[in-house]
Amino acid sequence: MKALIAFYQSSIGKKWVVALTGAILILFVIGHMLGNLQIFLGQDTLNAYAQKLQSLGELLWVARIGLLVTVILHIVTTVLLAIQNAMARPQKYEVKKRVAATLAARTMLVSGLIVLCFIIFHILHYTTISFYPDWKEWHDAAGRHDVYRMMIVGFQNKWVSAFYILSVFLLCMHLSHGIQSFLQTLGIRTRGWAAGISRASVVIAWLIFLGYASIPTAVLLGFLTFNQ
Repeated sequence: MKALIAFYQSSIGKKWVVALTGAILILFVIGHMLGNLQIFLGQDTLNAYAQKLQSLGELLWVARIGLLVTVILHIVTTVLLAIQNAMARPQKYEVKKRVAATLAARTMLVSGLIVLCFIIFHILHYTTISFYPDWKEWHDAAGRHDVYRMMIVGFQNKWVSAFYILSVFLLCMHLSHGIQSFLQTLGIRTRGWAAGISRASVVIAWLIFLGYASIPTAVLLGFLTFNQ
């Protein structure tokens, strides 16, 4: 245990924690997006998918709690690492590094905190359904919880959709830099591979953004509708 604490307290240890928790979150973001995109396959497909998740029972909540712990650990460790690095480096080096850093890298902390606020809002909005308790009583013709209707009605609110799209954009900016940092920690992002990895990370981030943003956009434009 002491060895693990000592490892975490080191700069290298924190980088590994950030990298591994980041990798877990990236996989979840992609999986969650693929699940949500089933809304384009219709009410029956999406509600059947949601019912399968709910059938996991306690395992689903274990996964949710584990994911929330991963998010918190990722953010806390990122903040601690930033503080540790700032205290260790000379001021001149900091100025030079800020000039060379990308916008995504410079806004990692801010975008991360905004995304955390969005995650909390998103959980209250669609997971615990705390804002609209009557949504819990919505069921489709097969008696399943009508997640399809819930998502469409939720995204018909322009402010909710705007906040969702903005948060996903910030998340993807975060991911574009996070993927590079993860591969660098693993020693894969060498000088020869750096340019290709940078381009690939940006492409992946944009694909994720377009996937998530397509849903509220389709709702607002009337391509996804619900007829009661």
